[in-house]
Amino acid sequence: MPIHVAITRKVLPGKEEEFKDALRRFLGDSFLHGGVHGAAMITALPGSDNRDIGILRTFADKAERDAFYNSKLFKDWDAYASTLTEEPVYRELTGLEAWFRSPGAPPKWKMAVATLCGVFPTSLFLSYALVPYMQGLHPAFRTLIVAGCMVGLLTWIVMPQVTKLLKPWLSGGLAGKK
Repeated sequence: MPIHVAITRKVLPGKEEEFKDALRRFLGDSFLHGGVHGAAMITALPGSDNRDIGILRTFADKAERDAFYNSKLFKDWDAYASTLTEEPVYRELTGLEAWFRSPGAPPKWKMAVATLCGVFPTSLFLSYALVPYMQGLHPAFRTLIVAGCMVGLLTWIVMPQVTKLLKPWLSGGLAGKK
């Protein structure tokens, strides 16, 4: 299962361009590590005083993520980057934030349509597969069980498949307003 990681680094004043240039080179070099499936840099709008730089990484799986972060390539980069930034913050992305993870996120209307494509069949399935067997349960408890199953199915099974299937449409095609 792919692993998505978001890293935030606050660049030291006056080091912004040096860090961005070095990061661009490192992102390209990082693809030499076979388990890296994606990497992107997110910066503030030009003219902004925000010195935070976001880095999104996708790995084939946890083993590849761990191998990358333990590699000489990464350790050398991290030592250099630490001279240009404050301490980085790492966060593994899960659930909805990982479904639409990309440098150029699709318009919100496309995310809504893709989510509906996952939620509608999943809710139909759960209403036929679970609800008939839960008639004696309190409605709030029944709803909790269905919601829990819905979230689990969407997070780990349905939405990864929906976004994979709809990727060409989500990343291009009919562009709409966000």
